[in-house]
Amino acid sequence: MCIGIPAQVCQVEPGRALCDFVDSEPQWIDIQLVEPVTSGDWLLVFLGAAREVISEQRACQIQQALQAMSAVMNGQSFDDSLFADLQGEPQLPPHLQAQFDQQTEQQGHRPEQQSHQSE
Repeated sequence: MCIGIPAQVCQVEPGRALCDFVDSEPQWIDIQLVEPVTSGDWLLVFLGAAREVISEQRACQIQQALQAMSAVMNGQSFDDSLFADLQGEPQLPPHLQAQFDQQTEQQGHRPEQQSHQSE
């Protein structure tokens, strides 16, 4: 499994960007999948390549989740606030919610149809 790490762009050259990471030295990252980017942008990086341009807020949320994962892996407790973006009932994207609603409606009618067939 790959884990995306947030990084902030410091310097841009054709096809790559020098990026700052919270817990490591700056690294050159392949940006060919997300070009164009500018200094100050936040990227979600997988194995040395940027896969998505993200907001600073999203970068912070991801970094907090990574801190919580690290704490758990080291046998430490963590504060639930590190997963603040996950509090509350998760919501499906609209296209999946429509599909779910359709399947639920079909399942709701099945028992009625089966009872008529058995009569």
